[in-house]
Amino acid sequence: MMINVAAVQMVSTDTVTENLEFAEKLIAEAVSKQAKLVTLPENFPLMAKEDSERLAIQEAFASGPIQTFLSEQAKQHQIYLLGGTIPLKSSKPDKVFPASLLFDPKGECIAHYDKIHLFDVVVNEANDESYRESDAFQAGNEIVVAPTEIGNIGLSVCYDLRFPEMYRKMHDDDVQIITVPSAFTATTGEAHWESLLKTRAIENLSYVIASNQGGTHVNKRETWGHSMIVDPWGTVLASVEKGAGVAIAEIDLEKQGTLRKMFPTLSHMKIGI
Repeated sequence: MMINVAAVQMVSTDTVTENLEFAEKLIAEAVSKQAKLVTLPENFPLMAKEDSERLAIQEAFASGPIQTFLSEQAKQHQIYLLGGTIPLKSSKPDKVFPASLLFDPKGECIAHYDKIHLFDVVVNEANDESYRESDAFQAGNEIVVAPTEIGNIGLSVCYDLRFPEMYRKMHDDDVQIITVPSAFTATTGEAHWESLLKTRAIENLSYVIASNQGGTHVNKRETWGHSMIVDPWGTVLASVEKGAGVAIAEIDLEKQGTLRKMFPTLSHMKIGI
């Protein structure tokens, strides 16, 4: 099966309506190029300056204007649409789940993944660049692969990319396409983004679709961009460097199946996880 897929890159602001309007335009651009699966980046509806802003727009699962937007866009364009991440209510009043939601062409949410690995790191001690996502987010604990008519789609988010065992577990459900909506920092992105994406694609013999944020945001945070689509051999099929844009590529699941038979590394693994 051959289909067009799209990785949308944004430079989201602190205004939800503005971000949704811009996402709508980029989704339409992807659809005009026959994309059947469109992915949006992490934090696409809001790049908050303060955690309170994120709490103010949180939604209960299956209810709220951001989820309605995603549902309507998927149904209108008859596509599978991945809403990078949106803030969903958690069991803790001061935290939200960073949730990645996949909608089908009927506008129904068919997969819900809460980011498992939270970005609590010191990137650069000299200039005090550090992040503690666990202060604002509640982590998920379930690996999600969604079976669809266009392939089995594994859901992951940003920092998850550094944990290869997570993607190996996706093969329990025969993952074919891995999605990685992200807001990778400029510092870590320049050093590791492309290498990690290619590695996850090669070692899992999977297509990887990575939508990233790509510029300087109102909170002064700079994200790396370079959204891309990588094939199971590690070849970058399409990419967007900086700023907003859409990367489009054709993927071939039949060719992927042939490659997995010819180069059966997945069945050769001797150390179980």
